[in-house]
Amino acid sequence: MRLSTRNQLTGTVTAINPGSVMATVKVDVSGQEVTAAVTREAVEDLGIGVGDPVVVLVKSTEVMLAVED
Repeated sequence: MRLSTRNQLTGTVTAINPGSVMATVKVDVSGQEVTAAVTREAVEDLGIGVGDPVVVLVKSTEVMLAVED
């Protein structure tokens, strides 16, 4: 599969917290935790579970940074 998304981070699923409609999927990417909010149906369709390798795709029109005052 080829994608136009340039921000691709390879990692491992560390936790899945399903809700009634949405789920959060936590992924370890080189020691950093990335959390994705996806539909519960997407988690089921992808068949992902804790310990599975995944690629986190980041497509955004806006990225913000914050610092302490």
